[in-house]
Amino acid sequence: MRVLGRPGAFHCGVDAAMDVVGGKWKVSILWALGERTHRFGELRRALPGVTEKVLAAQLRELVEDGIVHREVLDEVPPRVEYSLTERGASLNAALAPLGAWGSEHILGRRPATAASGL
Repeated sequence: MRVLGRPGAFHCGVDAAMDVVGGKWKVSILWALGERTHRFGELRRALPGVTEKVLAAQLRELVEDGIVHREVLDEVPPRVEYSLTERGASLNAALAPLGAWGSEHILGRRPATAASGL
């Protein structure tokens, strides 16, 4: 797991958190993996518009940060599955109120629960 902080690099906790989830697709990846474990191709289909290169890079960063678990299954052909770690699930829980805010104020609908707001 990569060390997230560099001395003096972040000004506050929000700045540090945004370093982890920064990137166009990371929050969408977290949302999809919060629903269930996905294989790479399933994630790509679940996120229309993402390229293989970008998805692979964003997943690699999330794995390095300890947010996503990458499991290579010993099969022929090899199968790789991605899921949230405990740290990733807690990040999703922290993002849920932000998703609820977006649903209410941007999409104009009230979310059923705070947890389903992403």
